[in-house]
Amino acid sequence: MIKILRTIFLSLFLLSTFALSSQNTGFHFFDKNKKFEDVNFKLINNIIVIPLEINGEPINFNLDTWVNKTIVFNSSNADTIFLCLDKKFQLRGLGKGLPVDAIVSNNNSFRIQNLVSNNQRVFIVLKDEFDLSAKMGMTIHGVIGYDLLKDLILRVNYKSKKIRFFDPTYFRYKKCKKCEVFPLTIYQRKPYIDVNVVLNDSSKTVPVKLLVDSGGSYALWLFEHSKEEIVTPEKYFLDFLGVGLSGTIFGKRCRITSLQLGDYKIKYPTVSFLDTVLTKNARRFKARNGSIGSGILKRFKVWIDYPNKRLTLQKNGSLSDRFNYNMSGIEVVYNGKMLVQERESSLAESYGRSANFGSGGNTVNIVTNYGYKFKPSYRVNEVLKGSPADLAGVIKVDVLMRINGKPVYNYNLEEIIGKFQQKANKKIRLTIMRNVQLITLEFKLKRIV
Repeated sequence: MIKILRTIFLSLFLLSTFALSSQNTGFHFFDKNKKFEDVNFKLINNIIVIPLEINGEPINFNLDTWVNKTIVFNSSNADTIFLCLDKKFQLRGLGKGLPVDAIVSNNNSFRIQNLVSNNQRVFIVLKDEFDLSAKMGMTIHGVIGYDLLKDLILRVNYKSKKIRFFDPTYFRYKKCKKCEVFPLTIYQRKPYIDVNVVLNDSSKTVPVKLLVDSGGSYALWLFEHSKEEIVTPEKYFLDFLGVGLSGTIFGKRCRITSLQLGDYKIKYPTVSFLDTVLTKNARRFKARNGSIGSGILKRFKVWIDYPNKRLTLQKNGSLSDRFNYNMSGIEVVYNGKMLVQERESSLAESYGRSANFGSGGNTVNIVTNYGYKFKPSYRVNEVLKGSPADLAGVIKVDVLMRINGKPVYNYNLEEIIGKFQQKANKKIRLTIMRNVQLITLEFKLKRIV
């Protein structure tokens, strides 16, 4: 079976090996006369990145409904940013590896424009094997979820890339005929909704309880055998899903007939089926059958309301868009900066007699200069065995130089991933650097499901 890589960011399921009562104070409006605050965000591979200040230092955080604790990955300047570095603990996530070490820091001040919170607790991961920044193509310092969401109401507009934070005291829902409202179940600080799926054309509708995961770029996860009816369809392929806190995550990628969100019917979404061994930590909530990620959520305007325990969806123009996936078999990550020589041409005009014109007049000379600039670099992080790229000879740690003749430094990471999600049989010509040698390889994208 051909294995094809799907480059996604897996949001973190955090199950700590300790129990601590929360000392965090909630977020509130610094200007008490304001009833809402608009915050622009970046959307990278379906992942929301918001600007945030911790103790006066501006940093980038992923907004992730899956995380129940605020976590920082880039800890190189922890001593200067974070206060009261305290005890050492362990955090466990998806994957079969060992838990990771973290240090807790208390009494930190958070600010998002007019939103402030004091006495916030932060868990600082000591060894960043997850390397989120490389997978996102920009520096991401950490993730925040419940600590920000628990006292506010959010309206997330994926089209305009803007979040409006509301003060629940003054917020009132407006009538919306085309909105679907779902009760939220909050379990261990994580939100769940009840929806329906149809696995294949001949099967019945199956009710499922799904974790709402704004930090996962995928569309849908289902846990095999969490219900009798939830089994992987016959047509699937093994796929690399990403890296969690506890190791590499693989799953069976396929399509199902539909996902039913109230009156919204989403046809043939891509789904990853995860086995029971892999999801052991994630299934502490026995009623859970899987997760719904940003591959679905981005097709709506979303109201997230923890105080009133409700989730509201209103479709946008992308509801019926096809669900694509990476058909190359490689995961590409950011590889820092490289020094690139660029040719720069300019026009120089002189006056006098010109042999070119045969008479007196202006002479135009083309002057070519060469300059050196630092440009983004990208490398192959994973190659799935049997995939089109693997069969063509691409190996892990190859550095990408050109895609179909164009320099890769002219693209951001999301644009590169997008090139591997084009139509089936699309020819991809990669020029890679391997051991200071340039090699050109070709393959065709292959659609399996």
